[in-house]
Amino acid sequence: MTISSAEGFLQATSCLPCTAEEERELVAALTREAEENVRDGDLRYLVSHSWWLEWQRYVGLVSYEENDTEQLPQAINRPGEIDNSKLVSAETVNGSEEPELQRTLREGQDYTLVPEKVWRRLYGWYKGGPEIPRKVIFDSPTNKAYIVDVYPLCLVLIDGRDNSEQNIRISRKAKVHELYSLVCSLKSVEQSEIVLWDYYQKSKSKKLINLNETLDEAQITMDQEVLLEMKLAESSSDFSTRSTNNELALIPLGPSTSSISIAGGPTYSNGFSSGIGSSFSQDNSFTPLLRDSADGYSSFSNGTKEETHGLSGLHNLGNTCFMNSAIQSLVHTPPLVEYFLEDYTREINTDNPLGLQGELAIAFGELLRKLWSSGRSSVAPRAFKSKLSRFAPQFSGYNQHDSQELLAFLLDGLHEDLNRVKKKPYIEAKDADGRPDDEFAEECWNYHKARNDSIIVDKFQGQYKSTLVCPVCNKISVTFDPFMYLSLPLPSTITRMITVTVFSGTGDALPMPFTVTLQKNGNCRDLIKALTDVCCLKSSETLLLAEVYERRIYRYLTNPLEALQNIKDEDILVAYKLPAGSEKLLRLEILHRRADRFSVEPHYNTTRKLIGSPLVTCIPSDSTRKSDIYAAVSAVLLPFVRAKAHGSDVPTAKLNGSGPSLDGIILTENGTACEGLPTLSEDDSAVDDELLPFQLSLTDEKGIARNSIHTDSNRVLGIVMRVLMDWSDSEREMYNIDYMDELPEVFKHGFLSKKTRQEAVNLFSCLDAFLKEEPLGPDDMWYCPGCKEHRQASKKLDLWRLPEILVVHLKRFSYSRYMKNKLDTFVNFPIHDLNMSKYVEQTSRGDQHPMYELYAVINHYGGLGGGHYSAYAKLVEEDNWYHFDDSHVSSVNEEEIRTAAAYVLFYRRIGVSSTVENGVPVDIEMVDSLET
Repeated sequence: MTISSAEGFLQATSCLPCTAEEERELVAALTREAEENVRDGDLRYLVSHSWWLEWQRYVGLVSYEENDTEQLPQAINRPGEIDNSKLVSAETVNGSEEPELQRTLREGQDYTLVPEKVWRRLYGWYKGGPEIPRKVIFDSPTNKAYIVDVYPLCLVLIDGRDNSEQNIRISRKAKVHELYSLVCSLKSVEQSEIVLWDYYQKSKSKKLINLNETLDEAQITMDQEVLLEMKLAESSSDFSTRSTNNELALIPLGPSTSSISIAGGPTYSNGFSSGIGSSFSQDNSFTPLLRDSADGYSSFSNGTKEETHGLSGLHNLGNTCFMNSAIQSLVHTPPLVEYFLEDYTREINTDNPLGLQGELAIAFGELLRKLWSSGRSSVAPRAFKSKLSRFAPQFSGYNQHDSQELLAFLLDGLHEDLNRVKKKPYIEAKDADGRPDDEFAEECWNYHKARNDSIIVDKFQGQYKSTLVCPVCNKISVTFDPFMYLSLPLPSTITRMITVTVFSGTGDALPMPFTVTLQKNGNCRDLIKALTDVCCLKSSETLLLAEVYERRIYRYLTNPLEALQNIKDEDILVAYKLPAGSEKLLRLEILHRRADRFSVEPHYNTTRKLIGSPLVTCIPSDSTRKSDIYAAVSAVLLPFVRAKAHGSDVPTAKLNGSGPSLDGIILTENGTACEGLPTLSEDDSAVDDELLPFQLSLTDEKGIARNSIHTDSNRVLGIVMRVLMDWSDSEREMYNIDYMDELPEVFKHGFLSKKTRQEAVNLFSCLDAFLKEEPLGPDDMWYCPGCKEHRQASKKLDLWRLPEILVVHLKRFSYSRYMKNKLDTFVNFPIHDLNMSKYVEQTSRGDQHPMYELYAVINHYGGLGGGHYSAYAKLVEEDNWYHFDDSHVSSVNEEEIRTAAAYVLFYRRIGVSSTVENGVPVDIEMVDSLET
């Protein structure tokens, strides 16, 4: 029996053109089929994300996942050829026809992954390229979780026979025996005759002899070297040996003379990472020699200066600056340094199901010890990166990631690995029941400590109070929850600037753009209210808000509760000033098109380009004669008349607006017009087409159809009548269409970027914004126990208990389905004497004053895709600051660490400051604003 599939839609070799709807349905079916039947080794193809969005607009969707289909304004024109040129570099890997990917690409921003059959269809329809296939790898065979190996390992194979170098590409999940097969195929040698070395930075680390481990587990990293050496017969006596890392390495004498080669060309991994073991192996011992050699450097060093403790850099293993900056900040946290330099193994919890069997804590502890040993210039954190890839697949590979997200994972993982509670008790959550906050907060903290007790909890965790108030029954709910760090919004992330062009629907003013500042979680009602104020709207007027796309009205924003989050920065918004009560009239929508009087347009040609921006006015539903429509259009076009046109003898039909002007419309209760509306006389009802100042025709919402306007009455289905105005040279001489052309976007990112960088935001204003009471969003409703319904409650956060180490995350990145943005706002933060007494409610805790001093900063430079991370860290004992930029470490002055790149701040609690003003410690360098 033959099972039908998506292939039945169209033969693979067919070149028949498809409609946009057919393409959409076929791609959706093929994608569902591929996702439902995904197998290890399947192919996914990279497609330029910008081209993919173009195609989605053409077929009229933004995604084709089930229950997640969202319509976009459908583009008329088909996209051009698939252009993946921006995804690849000019160089290619030797021996491979596949182009080399740029190293800073992000999925969903630079590229989209599509199944093989989808790529074949797209390529058949549009051509282009280049073709970029990647293999699917099952990262977790048990739950069928898979990843796409977008960045396979690019290794430098060095042939020890002649020291020649060759680049090879292989999956990081490939087994070591697959690497042997690839090398044997390329070099025409037998596997039994060779040995491969981990040759990181051209120094022998270890032989690759465990054939069943993956290259990831073997700690083979991007762009590193692998050494090929020939084995010699045991009976041979004319060979020399050398000792490297306590192992004998044979010096190669010459190439193999065997004509037999191992089968298997460049292969990709079909293996997966083994499960995390629950017991310690010899690999987890603290033998410094073994651990050092695994990370690519010897434990023996020529350096003898004791002052170099803590000044080791970290090699960049391929876009790992995000990891290096987080590690340097943690390994320069004084309590962690003290803890991991001592014997911490007694607290490792190997039985915690939420932990990582202690392996993450051991890997971090070993790395910290290496960084704090003397005489090192830099360390290659390959063992730690390998563990991280196993425990957190989201950080595997060689893409750039968020340093703060990694930091959160490390703190949580270290806590669970070092949790002193071996068996967590079950504790039922209780309500306050009217008890004082002090008593209830202490109870909640004790419950938390009964299940979570580690060095991370002791030093990094605080407690905040969360208060929810029901807007209907005023029910108050108070909870006390722990926190590991504070994610503070920048003031510019709370508000949003929106530009709207306001048109006059009554023909009394030219269009004018207005920019208003609103809360990001606001709605269209807030936007209309702000526009009403800035454009001095009269009480007899109202605003009709709309979105313009491709020179036509895409949608009217008539729902006052629609969230502003649905409006994208690149959208074009307009508002039409209309008389109050205009919703009871017939809406007249005017589209514009350039006239071409010198060519005969075929009836099926629908590609004529629209120009300008739509105009909207209103007429009574019973006034749809040709003269009424022309008079209304003339009235609304009146502000665009050029000055010289007034004095010329141009035949017009009610050019002076003596037609059905909207200024005098008076509506009765049933929506009909009465005495206030001037009407046309019988003599005016018949208008000679030769005397008309412009050509109008009835059209559809896309501006494609062209139907004649009847002299007597024109039937309208719905509440909108759309007319198309053809603009010839004579009309353009009479009217200045420039005022309705090239309208501004909602927000232009480059427009205020310089101003934003020059404005200084105080850290305390970020704290105020974080602790400000605000309503929950419509997607985050709270179930009120009083009303027994979900309510949009108001929420207020308060800091109740502060930790010894206070980590502050500045939310510079904003992500949504459509927008990704980074704020380069300068945040002025104190270095000394950060006084938190204003913000913390629980201050009666012995001598632990809420005073903090900065000791580390994670910086982010550049944009979202190609940005770079580094860290500033202070050696507390020396009282000196250093800049840790991957493997490069340099001294830096304290006044240089306050920059607009600051992303995560690390503070430690100190005693009472000696700098006191009126009893309140202050930072004499801290000011509200700085000139930059």
